[in-house]
Amino acid sequence: MAVAYAHINPENLRWARERAHLTMGMLARKLNISEEKLVAWENGHKKITFNQAKSVAEKTYIPFGYLFLKNTPKEKLPIPDLRTVDGEELRQPSAELLKIIQIVIARQHWYQEYQAEQGIENNSYIGRFNSDSSFVNIVKDMRKALGVGAHPERGSWEEYQRLLVKRIEQLGILVMRHGDLGHHTKKLSVEEFRGFAIYDKTSPVIFVNQADAPSARLFTLMHELAHIWIGQSGVSDASAKAHRKEEVLCNAVAAEFLVPQDEFLGLWKNTENWIDNLPQLEAHFHVSKWVLARRALTLALITQSQYGKYITFLKKQHEQREKRNSAPSYYRTVNSQISENFSRALIAETLSGKVLLRDAGQLLGMKPNNITKFAKELGI
Repeated sequence: MAVAYAHINPENLRWARERAHLTMGMLARKLNISEEKLVAWENGHKKITFNQAKSVAEKTYIPFGYLFLKNTPKEKLPIPDLRTVDGEELRQPSAELLKIIQIVIARQHWYQEYQAEQGIENNSYIGRFNSDSSFVNIVKDMRKALGVGAHPERGSWEEYQRLLVKRIEQLGILVMRHGDLGHHTKKLSVEEFRGFAIYDKTSPVIFVNQADAPSARLFTLMHELAHIWIGQSGVSDASAKAHRKEEVLCNAVAAEFLVPQDEFLGLWKNTENWIDNLPQLEAHFHVSKWVLARRALTLALITQSQYGKYITFLKKQHEQREKRNSAPSYYRTVNSQISENFSRALIAETLSGKVLLRDAGQLLGMKPNNITKFAKELGI
């Protein structure tokens, strides 16, 4: 049988590898080939088969057809890029960022169709404010909609975070959280983005980068919820140095929602070591030390240098804890990553025969034969 070769543009193969931030050696290992063969493909000195080209596309997170284009593709994020460094827009988005946005958009599109079939009308809670609105008014409206006070009276910040995710989902907003693109893939870059929001009148989505330290995710969750509240889609880094109007506003909303300014200032003491304030503040507000340090920075109680050193310390603590702790079960992990509203709707439609197991597996990122086990984890 004759071998079917793919007449790709070698320049696009090199572009795909570099876009995915892979060296020759890294991609060669992923493809289980020699580095010499990969060099020959990129130079156009050796032909590549269709199956090999498909494997390249899969490992570099690009559509297969991109390899055949005459000119190197120029990609843009499908939603606004709100990330900045010193007021300047960031570089070309990574392959991982583009891929995770594509995955989330595919899920959102499916849920939009599902909502339409169920006769679900526009969400009345969201998009009632804009980037010119007062952060105080937005926080007041968010607390009323979520049914929570200024801060919890008891419990840990982890419990508070779980409660907020549950209440946000009850409002019809999908919350999704991933730290990577699946097994044997590198973590999503926290330096590149911390989260994003995709506004829609019926099926808005919040995404939190789970590769971030757990204590930092709560701030990102509320930052992205603020984006939904003002009807603004976008990729965020939730940077304390943000310059864009929307990012400054959403940072202010998240900070005030989690740690009300007046209460915080009333409890803050000008001690020799500012960190001595944190245990008492943590016990009062029931949020993480990360969030409290962020609040102290925004209120100019500590310097950017002090904040940076402390966050570096917290990151190292998190990394050490991750190495010691055992990982949760596969199905529990999936359940925590994908919106429960979305998962329940998709699984129910799949078990009723309205959605193919293959299609459900693709949307959930799992093998089709694992769907029934996942349904049991959800209690369906």
